[in-house]
This record gives sequence, structure tokens and C-alpha cells, in this order.
Amino acid sequence: MNHTSTPPGRRSRIRLLLGAMCAAALAVSGTVVAAPSAHAEADRTLTQNATGTHNGYYFSFWKDSGNASMTLRADGRYSSSWDRSTNNWVGGKGWATGTRRTVSYSGSYNPGNNNTYLALYGWTRNPLIEYYVVENFGSYNPSTGAQRLGTVTTDGGTYDILRSQRVNAPCIDGNNCTFYQYWSVRQSKRSSGTITTANHFDAWARAGLNLGNHSYQIMATEGYQSQGSSDITVWEGGSGNPTTGPTTPPPSGGNCTAVLSAGERWGDRFNLNVAVSGTNNWVVTLNLNGGQSIQNSWNAQVSGTSGTVTARPNGNGNNFGITIMANGNWTWPTVSCQTA
Repeated sequence: MNHTSTPPGRRSRIRLLLGAMCAAALAVSGTVVAAPSAHAEADRTLTQNATGTHNGYYFSFWKDSGNASMTLRADGRYSSSWDRSTNNWVGGKGWATGTRRTVSYSGSYNPGNNNTYLALYGWTRNPLIEYYVVENFGSYNPSTGAQRLGTVTTDGGTYDILRSQRVNAPCIDGNNCTFYQYWSVRQSKRSSGTITTANHFDAWARAGLNLGNHSYQIMATEGYQSQGSSDITVWEGGSGNPTTGPTTPPPSGGNCTAVLSAGERWGDRFNLNVAVSGTNNWVVTLNLNGGQSIQNSWNAQVSGTSGTVTARPNGNGNNFGITIMANGNWTWPTVSCQTA
């Protein structure tokens, strides 16, 4: 949220990048090759500033105050929560060195009416650039106050292309930097999908916005003087999904969870299986993505066909399924569960 208008208050936040400089520089030089862990690392909850690797993914966590926390989970999954005692925080998982990779992510993001982003985020040097591909945000649109330079349509949506400048601000190379920020801000918000970074980089270049040598690149959640939560899994590639989708944290006072897994796929539609645990009396909410609709369902009472869809037990147990007409959008819906 380091843009010229002051509401996000991001000047001090970029100090998190200083701690990542050495690791990023080594990765850029080619002297370090990150490899997936030989065995799965246990979940790790961060409440203090840290960078490193976990289950084969680079991570960064930073806050300036308050109760923000981030839990590193299996593979590229992390979950986070923060409250209004936190002035500013940002964290996520990704890669120590950015590139023109295709990035996919899936999960839940709960911004409420708050100042928070969900974005693919990174830096380059020579020129020094801070860049964002913003997939979702709360009450504050990051394009506010930035120079609008056009749009790019990719991955099932249209993004506004913008540029802003920071002067005498913190960056990955010090505390008094002058640099540009490049933005792609998705017009239709989403919390799961695929980001073809090359399409954004090329669109920026056509608008005269050139990148340099890449530092790190992460799928980040960020909040400023706000409260919210996220549960995001990130991975490289655009054709697949994790075998099991991230579990949505249960609402306060409940223990209901719902997990998505892949079913059959055809040329125009795909099946998803939903496994509910923790209660036999549940309401599952599925937030479909743009253009998608429910064609069929089984083993549950499903209400709605597009947008927000709810499912309740119909006497056939706690596992049910749906068929989604993709209409060109193959992104899984986000899922949440609560005790009825």
C-alpha cells in the first residue's frame, strides 16, 4: 500500500524488505538454489518479523505493532489474522526470486469494510520498482491517486494499469529511496485464481513501465489499521489445483470445516467434492467466480445457482458435490462453513 495518497500509511512497512535483501540477492546471483523440503515441515505461527523458507516456499512476515499473526502450513499455504491493535502488517508465501511465472492461488480472504489487500507483490532493481497485481481489496481502492495508463484483460478479468511514485521512502535498498510503483488492479474482485504474470509485465512494458532485475515475489495479505483474516494456498502453474483445497477457519464459537477436492472435468464444466466435518448440522457457503453457475448438485440441499450459493444437509451425510459450468472461468469458488 505504498502509494502517494496517505490512507494506507505504508512508509514504515517496507522495512520488512530489508530483512529479505541478502536472501533475495543471493537468489538473483544464482548462488543459492531453493529446493523443496525433503520432508514436510510442521505448521509454524509467526508473531514477530521474519523471512525464510518453509516447505519449499519463501515467506515474509512483517508488522509494526499489534496482534497480527501468520501461520505457515503445508506446501504454499498460509493463514493470517489481525485486529485493530495492528497499525500495519503484511505477509505471505511465494518465491525468493520473481519471474514471468504463472501463479495460482486459492482460499478465503475476509477484508470486511477495511483497508486491506490481497495481491501478488514484488520488487525489481535497475530500475528500482515496487509492483502489485491486486486481486482483492477492502474499503480502499489502491488505484486511488495513481496515474491511470490503461487496462489489460487476462485470466478472466480486466485490470486497471496504474503508476505512482514514492520519494524519500523506504525500499529494499534503504530508507530514502525514490522509485515508481506499478499496479494492476482487478476490476472484479476475487480470492482464488490464476495470475499470468507475463501478461501484466508485457502490458506494463507497452505502457512504458519497464521492470528490472527481480527480487522476491509473494502472494501477500496486507492490512492497515483494520481487521480481517485470510487462508491462502499459492503454487506455480495455471492448469492444476491443489489436491485438497484450504480449509476455511471455523467461525468464532464453532468447529465446522469444509474442504474442497477435485472431481471430474469436461470441456465446459467441472465437479467439486465438499467434505464437511465437525458437525452434522451445517451451512456451507460457496462464492462462485464471475460467469460460473451451478448445473447440478448431489447429497445436499443447494440454494442458488450463481454468486453466493448455500448448501445444507439433506439426510445423505456430510459429503456432497456440485457441478459448475465454467463459462471460461476455471477458478475454484471460496468455501466457508458454519454450524446451523
